[in-house]
Amino acid sequence: MGTFIGHVYPGLFLVSYGLYQALVVSKALIVSDSLLNPSCPPRNKGRWVRLWGISYRGLLKMVTGSILIVYEISCIKGGLMLMDREVPPRFMHPKEWQHLTMFILLALNGCVDVMSNNLLPQRCVFLEKGTVALTFYVLLMLLVSHVQGSAGVELQTHSLLILVVFLLMLVLTIQLWAPDAVHLSLIETFLFLMMGSWLVQAGFILYRPVSGYPWQDDDISDIMFITTFFCWHVMTNAFEGNGCEIEQLVSIYWYMSAP
Repeated sequence: MGTFIGHVYPGLFLVSYGLYQALVVSKALIVSDSLLNPSCPPRNKGRWVRLWGISYRGLLKMVTGSILIVYEISCIKGGLMLMDREVPPRFMHPKEWQHLTMFILLALNGCVDVMSNNLLPQRCVFLEKGTVALTFYVLLMLLVSHVQGSAGVELQTHSLLILVVFLLMLVLTIQLWAPDAVHLSLIETFLFLMMGSWLVQAGFILYRPVSGYPWQDDDISDIMFITTFFCWHVMTNAFEGNGCEIEQLVSIYWYMSAP
């Protein structure tokens, strides 16, 4: 993950997940549907009802997590070793092991979603919500440890990411007691979009600056503009979420009016 691609790919996954979640939440708002058990469209009933019940979000998490695990391991020359052979032995690749832990958590979270939706006799929503909340508790601890030794631009970029993860962790925790609350799902969707878009932005800031010149850790203007860019992401993702709701409204209107 300590590369441009290592930031952009997880960011794009989170943005895609957030957009999908925005469509689900907006549909529930517009047609007064359930978030936990969305109704199957009349035209999709019959032999397609099983496909409708598949946990595509869980499958996406499993596939994305597995791909990122393979990518992280392949980026390390000589293989991902836990300790060297010196005396006394020292731990190796601490940040890479943290990245790998994050991706394993993502894949396992997808496995839980698929198991709950498609393998258990009855869906266990608390298991799904509890697993994703626990995932973000662990993710927050890893990120706080991840910035040890960082300074300047890198520290400011990751501190803002930690802020988003912390807020998302709080929302996911509250959802354990109110899993079908639409307003909480709206906040969750917005924070997933924020986390994803900011990860992509972090990739460009840290590894491929648009100007072609690296950001300066000792320049206060660079540090301040990172926060400014973050605020622009807040506004953009808020409008993006509203746009998904309008698009869903138009789609439902077209669907209902079609012969």
